Amino acid sequence: MDYEKITDGVFVCRTETHSFGTDAFLLTGFSRYKSRDKVCDLGTGCGIIPMLMQRGRAPQIVYAVDIQPDAIRQVKLGLQKSDPALHIQPVCADLRNLWEGAPVGQLDLVTCNPPYNAADTGILSSDPQKLVARHEAECTLDDICRAAAKLLNFHGRLCMCCRPERLTDMMCAMRNAGLEPKRLRLVCKSADSAPWLFLMEGMKGAKPFLQIEPSLIVRSGDGLTSEAAALCLFGDHSL
Repeated sequence: MDYEKITDGVFVCRTETHSFGTDAFLLTGFSRYKSRDKVCDLGTGCGIIPMLMQRGRAPQIVYAVDIQPDAIRQVKLGLQKSDPALHIQPVCADLRNLWEGAPVGQLDLVTCNPPYNAADTGILSSDPQKLVARHEAECTLDDICRAAAKLLNFHGRLCMCCRPERLTDMMCAMRNAGLEPKRLRLVCKSADSAPWLFLMEGMKGAKPFLQIEPSLIVRSGDGLTSEAAALCLFGDHSL
């Protein structure tokens, strides 16, 4: 277990089981969160996305929700080391059932960096916590979208990321839950490589119209592109 400083007064507690990668930074930027927003991060893990949202125009409140008690314990440890004024509320709950007092129909934004693998695909980890984090063992894309739809207000937004092979699954899950896919951005490791990630926004109650944004290139030569560096190193969330 160690602590990583995100910015002044903001620390994330990370372990081998609950850590984070570039995708968390990219999703946070893609979400275009605002200071007036009420937000929920589903499957928060170590709480990296709520913590990243404290770097700039921090939302009114961010619910950091995870089904795993160890993950929520890490979020709380990070909060104990951080500025006590952070607007983050840890919640240990199953998103399929939400939780008592959940802000149903009140949120402006829900984020989720979901398990990338369907339940019975890929190499299954023998570690139960890693299995939940990487495979749809405890929730599916449909479960996530249904939970988000319950929490969001009219025209509230769900922002997610996933591997390109699951793009159709996510779009179908969003529409089935009444969340219309509105923005899509592909992420490539280099200018000449195929996408390894996509970022998707769905809006509750919106009419069909999908905006496909320019692809985000992460690396150029031996370093990050200026846009990727701004997102991952300097806290810019204007993606």
